[in-house]
Amino acid sequence: MRTIDTPSTSEPAKTGVELLRDPSLNKGTAFTYEERRRLGLVGLLPPHVLTQEEQAGRVMANLRARGSELGKYIEMADLLNRNETLFYRVVMDHIDEIMPIIYTPVVGAACQQYGRIFRRSRGLWISRREKGMIRDVLRNWPHRDVRVVVVTDGERILGLGDLGADGMGIPVGKLSLYTACAGVDPTTTLPVTLDVGTENRALLEDPLYLGMREPRLRGREYDELVDEFVGAVREVFPGALLQFEDFANHNAFRLLEKYRRTDRVFNDDIQGTAAVTLAGLYAAARVTGSPFSSGRILFHGAGEAAIGIGNLVVSAMVAEGMSPEEAMGRCWFMDSKGLVESSRRDLQEHKRPYAHAHAPIGGLAEAIRELRPSALIGVSGQGGGFTEEAVAEMSRVNARPIVFALSNPTANAECTAEQAYSWSQGRAVFASGSPFAPVVFDGRTFLPGQANNAYIFPGVGLGVVASGARRVTDEMFFAAAKTLAGLVGEDDLAAGRLFPPLTKIRSVSAEIAAAVAEVAYRRGLSTQGEPRDLAAAIRALQYQPVYKSYL
Repeated sequence: MRTIDTPSTSEPAKTGVELLRDPSLNKGTAFTYEERRRLGLVGLLPPHVLTQEEQAGRVMANLRARGSELGKYIEMADLLNRNETLFYRVVMDHIDEIMPIIYTPVVGAACQQYGRIFRRSRGLWISRREKGMIRDVLRNWPHRDVRVVVVTDGERILGLGDLGADGMGIPVGKLSLYTACAGVDPTTTLPVTLDVGTENRALLEDPLYLGMREPRLRGREYDELVDEFVGAVREVFPGALLQFEDFANHNAFRLLEKYRRTDRVFNDDIQGTAAVTLAGLYAAARVTGSPFSSGRILFHGAGEAAIGIGNLVVSAMVAEGMSPEEAMGRCWFMDSKGLVESSRRDLQEHKRPYAHAHAPIGGLAEAIRELRPSALIGVSGQGGGFTEEAVAEMSRVNARPIVFALSNPTANAECTAEQAYSWSQGRAVFASGSPFAPVVFDGRTFLPGQANNAYIFPGVGLGVVASGARRVTDEMFFAAAKTLAGLVGEDDLAAGRLFPPLTKIRSVSAEIAAAVAEVAYRRGLSTQGEPRDLAAAIRALQYQPVYKSYL
């Protein structure tokens, strides 16, 4: 790790072997002979000098030769650990191929095997033993100008559950996407895992588990640790955005509510998922010919993602002139016990606002028959939750049924793209949380869109950084959703895709960042003056993965 910041001159902060071991400075075989002589590298590298393009070609050849997806993840992790610039060059140039490897769905398998594939520490782990000294732990991080922090406590990793300290793959992966998708400088990002124990018996008994071997902290002790951490981030990195990631429902909502009005925080599972789904609904309305606010939305699942989507959808409907009561009445939820309705006495606090008056319903297909929703949104984390009967019923009550199977990783998707199109006779307007290959049905090729949070959170983060916003508001996510939906072309919709191609994600993120920054300026939330050309200012901020000359 780098011990001091790189000077403003071309001279790097390190030389020799230390330079080669610093991934933020290392160029590997791309150091020229003149640089090698100046920096004490002669003899430490093979003599032939490669261009970055040649290095990237070698990386891709090796990656494609790997037999397993987890092997590809390890290959990319090793590259990130030795040469960040080359890592991001490869990711940006092959984003549609690489993103599923460095993040969902493969990151889930990587977290499950984290103790076995661990190579080098990236980020900070904070446990109950550091209580009272978290500020000092943060100061151990070698970079002072931290702008984005992603933190997890590992309790609800994707749809895989409690993975404890092995959940570190999630904040590392998310921050890789902040850089690859939006251009946030990687030296300004910090992944953190709050290791508060685990209830996963298999991990506790695994000799290779890297975390604290104790039950999870709960109650006051947990809250005090989180509170000290948030306060430490505020003090040590006062300009940083803090993103909560993969916290369980019972903590996710209350922590967001606790800190959102005092600190620069958001929860991607609640707000990012909501924004990308809302964007998908806006785009789908262009296919169906009817605004989504004109029908009902049925959510299969009622956790943090589902309720977060519902809340943002309600805000969107209210912005279009609907009363809050009517807007909430158009959103219905199914949980593991059936329809969320007003006679139930077992509902968690976050579900109660959506407990409408209705007779109990146990099954999804029955709920579709009764409620006749125009959109079915799967956020249950339960693979196969959308049955053929349910999709057929959606097709019976809608000419173009909206079917979003958003749970990930892929094994947890409520249905596959092929199932959605075949069970609906090619009429479904489909999106998924994990990527699916093109589907050919009845002579037509569909390109299923991925409702990937990477379309939202990197751009939101860049907008917050660019504007110096003091808070992250729902209005910013609403603006992000509208912007993303507006970037979907007619050719995308004709192919069955509700989102722009991933190859455009850098420009998409820049547009979203500008929309978020505009909200910050308009609402008086910015801590710095508004530039004359906001779009140009944001583009100038975006990190470019090109080697510096050290001559």
